[in-house]
Amino acid sequence: MNSRYEALVKIAGPVSRETFDRLLAFEQKFLHWSKSINLAAPSTLPHIWERHILDSSQLVTHVKHADSLVDIGSGGGFPGAILAIMLADRTQVHLVESNRKKASFLNTVLHELGTPAQVHAKRIEDSYDLVGRADVVTARALAPLKLLLELASPWISGGASAYFHKGRDYQQEIAESDTLDSYDLLIHQDLVTKEGVILQLSKKQQPAAPGGE
Repeated sequence: MNSRYEALVKIAGPVSRETFDRLLAFEQKFLHWSKSINLAAPSTLPHIWERHILDSSQLVTHVKHADSLVDIGSGGGFPGAILAIMLADRTQVHLVESNRKKASFLNTVLHELGTPAQVHAKRIEDSYDLVGRADVVTARALAPLKLLLELASPWISGGASAYFHKGRDYQQEIAESDTLDSYDLLIHQDLVTKEGVILQLSKKQQPAAPGGE
């Protein structure tokens, strides 16, 4: 049994061999395009499977029941492109990336892999109407939590759950987010990066008025 496949299943749950093969193909295309476009830190390229693909794939267990998902600031496709590949038969995935070269990479490669994701070469602030309502919003290595909440607010206010990858400084980011009282927060241990976490946020539910009014 392929050790990469075993690691993927351990992180993300059941994965078809076809999906696994598409992830391997994405890895190779990513490395090819990285020769001409800065898609990720060069130091991470030799470890792209563990550092980026596996780390992104763990979100599947949290978002697999979503009908629609938007990944903001998608960059080289983590986690958005990985989720689009793994959820291709059940979830409409939108990737928002303002850098046109990176957006072109995402659009071209996902099309070649037969993945029906929509790539929007727009600023996040200009994409709300294009994407519309979403069940889930994701982001990885994009911005501090305070800014992420501002950028994702239209979707979260509309009922979306947010999943943000964060590193070892996540507690400081939480402390600096002065609007956090408006959200319910769950902290999940990152299963790949030991010092990392995944912050799950949703709009705080207001208590029902006395008498049900």
